[in-house]
Amino acid sequence: MHPLRSSAIIWAFMLAGVSGFIGAPGVSAQSRSGQSYYVYVCAESDDEVTLVRFGPGGAETVKRIPVGSFPAENEGPHGINVSPDGRHWYVSLAHGLPFGSVHKYETGTDEWVTDVTLGMFPATLDIAASTGLMYIVNFNLHGPMEPSTVSVVETRSMTEVARVETGVMPHGARLSLDGRRLYTVSMMDDELVELDALTFAVSRRLALADHVGGSHAGSDRAGMAGLVQPTWASRPTSQGKVYVTGNASNEIFEVDLDSWTITRRFEDTGAGPYNLDVTTDGRTLVVTYKKGAAVGFWDLESGRELGRVATLRTVPHGVTITPDSRYAFATIEGVGGEPGGVEVYDIETRERVGNVEIGKQAGGIAFWKTEP
Repeated sequence: MHPLRSSAIIWAFMLAGVSGFIGAPGVSAQSRSGQSYYVYVCAESDDEVTLVRFGPGGAETVKRIPVGSFPAENEGPHGINVSPDGRHWYVSLAHGLPFGSVHKYETGTDEWVTDVTLGMFPATLDIAASTGLMYIVNFNLHGPMEPSTVSVVETRSMTEVARVETGVMPHGARLSLDGRRLYTVSMMDDELVELDALTFAVSRRLALADHVGGSHAGSDRAGMAGLVQPTWASRPTSQGKVYVTGNASNEIFEVDLDSWTITRRFEDTGAGPYNLDVTTDGRTLVVTYKKGAAVGFWDLESGRELGRVATLRTVPHGVTITPDSRYAFATIEGVGGEPGGVEVYDIETRERVGNVEIGKQAGGIAFWKTEP
């Protein structure tokens, strides 16, 4: 196996060397908004999707839904999202023979509808409200390291209508609110990629490693793919910014979409920033530190981290913010035979207010709905 491929696989599955505080699960506080919030969460090592609620009764598991087609094989539900109309949820099963797939379920009943076979190791996904098209990165952990693709799927029929080559190990796909642009990263090319979501063509690329400080910057980094290892791009903010995590370089990039330049770099992060989400007003960034066992809260006006909370288990993974910007939900993978977890944070106070155990290796997470 290619040595770089081997290290990438170790990174993708284990992120060896994680460290941080491990504490006993806390008691969930109540939702101070008086609302109940629902999220769907993947348990990658248990082939389950869990529906979690946080409300006046605290955080709790509502339902565990088995997913996959091969009971004797771990298929690894990795990415998950809910349709803009809230009627269906979609989950990628990363491991296949050799190809993976995306499966469609009804929300509420959680009944399986249909599926579509895609590329090797389909991972993160997003759905455009304007067109109903779904975009899924084919992360591709198999064979030699080579450029992979983004699949475009028409969600009514679950038909793949296009496959666009982007880069080596694409990940972290999120659409602009108007559904016209998809932002994703190529982890081992150290690039942010903008895809025209209507013409299915790459419109711009931004080399992130050229902006990393130290002796590896610029021309000195020739042949050093994976110096940054970007893992996620945020949805564009109303201020025209996208934020990108540098998992290997321990920094967050702020990219201005008009000038297509890096305007700021947040370097004082926890170890291994992995996933991130921004409040609807574009003021607060919440980020998981996968190797640092913590969740950070950043004020985007000042560029300062306002607080950092140690997670109850190691290996924080996904994060999603409620539409009212009150709460952030983060998934915690755990290690070995530990159960995974979902932790809930009050964004204003930057305190953990909920915690619930789910299946092993909690990863992808998607907001579904709010109820009074």
